Amino acid sequence: MPSLFAGLHLEGTVDSIGAGTSPAGRELLFLIDGFGADVLAQYALDAPTLASLVQPQMIRTSFPSTTSTSLATLTTGVMPGAHGMLGYTVRVPRSSGRVLNSLKWDERVDPQIWQPVPTLFERGTAAGITVTHVAAKRYEGTGFTRAVFRGAQYRGANVTSDLIAETKAALKKSPSFVYLYVNDLDSAGHSDGVGSDKWLAALKSIDVMIASLIDQLPQGVRIWVTSDHGMINTEEKIVMGADNKLLEGIATIAGEPRMRHLYLADTASLIDTKALWEESLGEKVRMVTKEIAITSGLFGSEVSLDAAERMGDLIAIAQGSVVILDPERADKEGAMIGHHGGESDIESSVPLFTYTIN
Repeated sequence: MPSLFAGLHLEGTVDSIGAGTSPAGRELLFLIDGFGADVLAQYALDAPTLASLVQPQMIRTSFPSTTSTSLATLTTGVMPGAHGMLGYTVRVPRSSGRVLNSLKWDERVDPQIWQPVPTLFERGTAAGITVTHVAAKRYEGTGFTRAVFRGAQYRGANVTSDLIAETKAALKKSPSFVYLYVNDLDSAGHSDGVGSDKWLAALKSIDVMIASLIDQLPQGVRIWVTSDHGMINTEEKIVMGADNKLLEGIATIAGEPRMRHLYLADTASLIDTKALWEESLGEKVRMVTKEIAITSGLFGSEVSLDAAERMGDLIAIAQGSVVILDPERADKEGAMIGHHGGESDIESSVPLFTYTIN
């Protein structure tokens, strides 16, 4: 996104992907939630329009490979350690163990304080660029939207024809930038799995939507298509505390099944708890202490004090097709077939496609 805004001459942005100057001053970024870089290798015939677009490069997401973190990285242009959105759920510091769900939010948490980095939407709007966010009506005004997407004019729409109409209207002015978002593919992947009939129907519908955008948008509009993460189908489920000792010493569980923030009751037990997990799960998990996460740059080279306080004392990253379930949410988490959040190539690699309407 910094590169696309650089093409619109936003001061302080750098074109790191070689996008160049916007040909007509009208840029559309279409974010397909859950659309991994591996999808078209197997399902190109189900998405012929997408397969026909120019693919200048692949992108590796920030860690964890989950919506809230990836989208915050996208819209701020900085890594998670700087913007502080470290996962689907994290423990709120000094809250007696309260966990913040970043997508559902908690009104006791101020979105602008929690995510303090100015968004590219705010910067673009201040510079006179017409910036618009087009997505489902239910997301408007949420804590997550206020944390990550603030600065854009929100145009809510719930059906494809309306999403296209709002996008067209927003691209009438120049310079303009539109962020268009759909989550049908991600939702189908979670419920039925990648490659399922429901998932394929969503993929085909999105491909038709892109064809319609190409057909209907004004000449000169440059379309970019990317995603926030890929997705794997689960093959093994491990419930913490079920026939294992994985709950020993754990005060709070956060994150999600492919990446867990683990907060200890006593940090003096850090080494023993790490060893217990490694002995119990072996190659099924990679355990990282907070200290190593920070020094190794797992969340980026810069880690704010706020981000460090939100981070788990231990971070458990599931390997292969394993998921690690919170016993209090095991039924709901275990019912999902598709998952993401880990560090595998499938979860972390997303495509970048582009097309200029002429």
